[in-house]
Amino acid sequence: MDANNNYNGNNNGQPKMNMPKFNMSWIYAIVIAILIGLYLTGGTDSTNTKKQVSYSKFKEMVTAGYAKKIVVNKNQSELRLYIKPEKVREVFKQGVQQTGTEPFITVEIGSVDQVEQFISQMRADQKFTGDFSYENRNSNEVMNFLIYNILPIVVIIAVWIFFMRRMGGGAGMGGGIFNVGKSKAKMYENGGNLQITFKDVAGQAGAKQEMQEIVDFLKNPQKYTDLGGKIPKGALLVGPPGTGKTLMAKAVAGEAGVPFFSMSGSDFVEMFVGVGASRVRDLFQQAKQKAPCIIFIDEIDAVGRARSKNPAMGGNDERENTLNALLTEMDGFGTNSGIITLAATNRADMLDSALLRAGRFDRQIHVDLPDLNERKEVFNVHLKPLKLDENVDIDFLARQTPGFSGADIANVCNEAALIAARHNSEKVGKQDFLDAVDRIIGGLEKKTKVMTEQEKRSIAIHEAGHATISWFTEFANPLVKVSIVPRGRALGAAWYLPEERVLQTKEAMLDEMCSLLGGRAAEELFIGHISTGAMNDLERTTKQAYGMIAFAGMGSKLPNVCYYNNTEYQFQRPYSETTAKIIDDEVLEMINAQYERAKQILTEHKEGHAQLAQLLVDREVIFAEDVEKIFGPRPWTSRAEELLEAQMRADAEAMAERREKELEAAAAASKDSETTENSETPEK
Repeated sequence: MDANNNYNGNNNGQPKMNMPKFNMSWIYAIVIAILIGLYLTGGTDSTNTKKQVSYSKFKEMVTAGYAKKIVVNKNQSELRLYIKPEKVREVFKQGVQQTGTEPFITVEIGSVDQVEQFISQMRADQKFTGDFSYENRNSNEVMNFLIYNILPIVVIIAVWIFFMRRMGGGAGMGGGIFNVGKSKAKMYENGGNLQITFKDVAGQAGAKQEMQEIVDFLKNPQKYTDLGGKIPKGALLVGPPGTGKTLMAKAVAGEAGVPFFSMSGSDFVEMFVGVGASRVRDLFQQAKQKAPCIIFIDEIDAVGRARSKNPAMGGNDERENTLNALLTEMDGFGTNSGIITLAATNRADMLDSALLRAGRFDRQIHVDLPDLNERKEVFNVHLKPLKLDENVDIDFLARQTPGFSGADIANVCNEAALIAARHNSEKVGKQDFLDAVDRIIGGLEKKTKVMTEQEKRSIAIHEAGHATISWFTEFANPLVKVSIVPRGRALGAAWYLPEERVLQTKEAMLDEMCSLLGGRAAEELFIGHISTGAMNDLERTTKQAYGMIAFAGMGSKLPNVCYYNNTEYQFQRPYSETTAKIIDDEVLEMINAQYERAKQILTEHKEGHAQLAQLLVDREVIFAEDVEKIFGPRPWTSRAEELLEAQMRADAEAMAERREKELEAAAAASKDSETTENSETPEK
């Protein structure tokens, strides 16, 4: 708290000046007073010019024929003489455009009777032919003046104040738009109120171990400071989307039980210049008052992106100013102030190097996609609120979802519950989870999509080609099932269960490439023409081939060379045109070699491929056991594949049982309807 006293205390021993605070209400009051004064001095006819003359001058003007009409006010002993347009310049020395459409002169009178006699005489002499009328103007004139002139101004000012307050986020009279530089961070006074701890974060044991040190420091900082240690000022959570980076930050605050400031990187960005830097300073100023505390900035790449090395001359980048303010604040407060900055991003390669240096974000904690055991833990968390059937196997579900993030697994569980409810089931079964996985990976089934028999057979031959190649290649992923039911944008799909390898060998990548080309090769061999159905396969194959040659150094002409560089943003390729031609040629050679290999395998097993394609046409969905019945056991079978095959057999039996029950229910319903019709028919 001593640091705060330095800001609020005396300056060089001089007494503190109590300056009056600036308040916008004074400006509003002054503007209203000026407007009221202008209208009061202008009168009710502010659009027309008026002039006051004596009674004798009035008589001269009427005699000279200047009068257009005369209005007498009995209550105020006054009359108004309206001047004819052609006489305006002689009286006011101005034209009609300057004086208005009805300029007039005012005259104080002593007796209305004398005025009437004078007007009667002028009418008799044909010197006044205009209107002569009376009016009773009294205190209502002031009210009319306020209603018709002052009230609209007051309404306009009130509307303006209302919109200024809304732009300032509902601040008080002294706030409004001038509060735009305040931090928008949402503060939780006690992180424990979030009710999120490390128990709610499944898996991620390594990340939780690193974050536990931050929790220990916030709970007992004296333990570290007594030894002269310094806790890291910041930790950057890096990982793919949906892996739980934000959840991890909330868990740290929940475990430590300290104030928690949460803000997104985009909240610093505003249309006004200098607002981002102002919000950064205000955020850290609030954090100092609540220390020890945690500041969490989600999606920090919105403001922490690497600064340009060639800024435009005279240009002012608001994002760079915000980043500079963030760099200053993170390295500006005291070492043991108790403020820890956490941030999350999935684009760490785009962040500025100054932001990642020691003293700011000292640690980069990787929150990766969960592996098999971690997916089991995630499933255990998200399956708690569901009513599960006895046949649900968490180990099998974890194997069926390789590459899924925590958010994806939560979506699978929710989708399975929705599918079970759609089928009027009392519990969520294993088949519901399998349907949910298919729904998320491939999209919703389009059973109503109209296809000709020729198109259906072409899709079956294509998908059977994938299945055949994957069955006879050693390192291809084990086949789960094949479907020709349209899903999403795909007309057919094959599901595999990839083995989670840390390293990928060249042989395994070539087998996968050959399997991807199996669909196109089957079309050319057994249909006689090719189609656009292999577009996605060709795209994946081409990208993989370029990655193997240009990045992984697996080419024969360019071995052990990597042209991948993610630290600099360059507009040119890091190799010459000659090298680009070599890469293109080798990519084409590699793809063509695997394509010929795929055609060779399909030619050797064309009879089995034909049976598989016909089975797909008949049943639309086949499983690994169906492929095994046609081709025999797979030559290369691992323990994981044996378990998978056993599960697939159980799934096929469950699906067959479900179909039998549906057919029996349909038959029973049909029989009931026939019985009802017979009972309603009268006997002859």
